[in-house]
Amino acid sequence: MSDDHDELMEQRRKRLKLIQFSKEDQTLIESEKPKETFADVGGLEEVKKKIRMNFILPLKQPELFKAYGKEAGGSLLLFGPPGCGKTFLARAVAGEIEANFMHIELQAILAMYVGQSENNLHNIFEKARENKPCVIFIDELDAMGGSRHQMRQHHDRMLVNQLLLELDGLQAENENVFVIGATNTPWYLDSALRRPGRFNHLVFVPPPEESERETILGLKMAGKPAQALNLPKIAADTKFFSGADLEQVVSDAIESAMERTFETGEIQPITNDDLKKAAKSRKATTLEWFSTAKNYATFSDVNRDYQIVLDYAKKHGIK
Repeated sequence: MSDDHDELMEQRRKRLKLIQFSKEDQTLIESEKPKETFADVGGLEEVKKKIRMNFILPLKQPELFKAYGKEAGGSLLLFGPPGCGKTFLARAVAGEIEANFMHIELQAILAMYVGQSENNLHNIFEKARENKPCVIFIDELDAMGGSRHQMRQHHDRMLVNQLLLELDGLQAENENVFVIGATNTPWYLDSALRRPGRFNHLVFVPPPEESERETILGLKMAGKPAQALNLPKIAADTKFFSGADLEQVVSDAIESAMERTFETGEIQPITNDDLKKAAKSRKATTLEWFSTAKNYATFSDVNRDYQIVLDYAKKHGIK
């Protein structure tokens, strides 16, 4: 009986702690001004070109866009394989326009009280409107804005409704509020989120090209004990690897060098063999994503929104 009582009290303490967190979580998301700009984003020229047209130029040349009836602001959806720099790209957008940046994740919004999650989301948008220009970055948008037809819980559907309401700006003016969503699975999003005025600008963020992989490897290896490394060769051998994949390759190579260090008692440098062995032992995680994306683009993409995925796969020989 005592054990049951103690367990019940512990569950209550955890619930109270979670409730307290959910009441205050809207204050945990602070805005910042990122220092990153497009100059820090290697490659992705087509992606940056589209973002400039839809986000940056309207802010810098508002009179030109107003002549066409367009205002600064709006929403952009970045999609592609995981680990390919969607978050970094969103920060660079904020840095380009010297805007405040708010990074939203689902766990920072969800709450136990009915209606509290929607209120948290509204408070975030209100804070963004008070700190214009502001970029709101919603990471893993599919977790928050999944198809309402597939949702069993009423409160999940209400959160999607609240997001649609904020994007439409019915309660406040959204000019100079830039909303960027990121997802690995855009086909699971609620169709209403893709309508004009919402996430209607769809941008594919592909895996890094060979030169970009070399740059990433150089950054990950910076400051570490190493022999003269042939990074161009490693970059060539890691086709379709994401930035996250490359980080893991470097981590594996470091472990090999550390094992030798423990054996000899002296700092051992990371070698080309360490990197080659690490790269050979792993496969690009993006290939699994392409398999799923290609199936959807081939058989279910009525509006051909994901034709760019098929074009990329064909150009790069992804089967």
